[in-house]
Amino acid sequence: MAGKRALIVIDMINEFVCEGGVLVVPAARDIVPCIKREIEKARVEGYPVIYLADNHSEDDPEFEQFGPHALEGTWGSRVIEELAPKEGERIIPKKRFSGFYQTELDPYLKELDVNTLILTGALTNICVYFTAADARNRGLRVIVKPDCIASLSKETDKTFLAQMKTVLGVEILI
Repeated sequence: MAGKRALIVIDMINEFVCEGGVLVVPAARDIVPCIKREIEKARVEGYPVIYLADNHSEDDPEFEQFGPHALEGTWGSRVIEELAPKEGERIIPKKRFSGFYQTELDPYLKELDVNTLILTGALTNICVYFTAADARNRGLRVIVKPDCIASLSKETDKTFLAQMKTVLGVEILI
């Protein structure tokens, strides 16, 4: 299959990773070194690094369930400093769980002729999972490395990795 890969960094934003964030995922801090290595590998090998970042308006209906977080233009919605994009790397704001839902991700991947996504980031059972499902529904190959994703528990990670593998056909690389 012709095409190429892209590294997708999902919601590694201040709100979810840094002290002072409203919805901190403690394990997200632990995956920063692995994601940093994947970013460096992508840059060396010449495939795109694309960031998906929660970015909500003040009246976002998602707040009914999760409370206000990652408001557009605020500290909370910015990619953490350790994983900051380089010039030319794209940050795609998103308002829902999937990186594809009403975003520029799909047309951008088509423009780049990408057919394989390597997904990293937070949360395994929410934004990583729904982005993986939408990618597979579009016929894209999806790869996930367990040491590059985080949720609120190891049990959740294990359950959703199994779900991604058996139901979605995601490749889980150890």
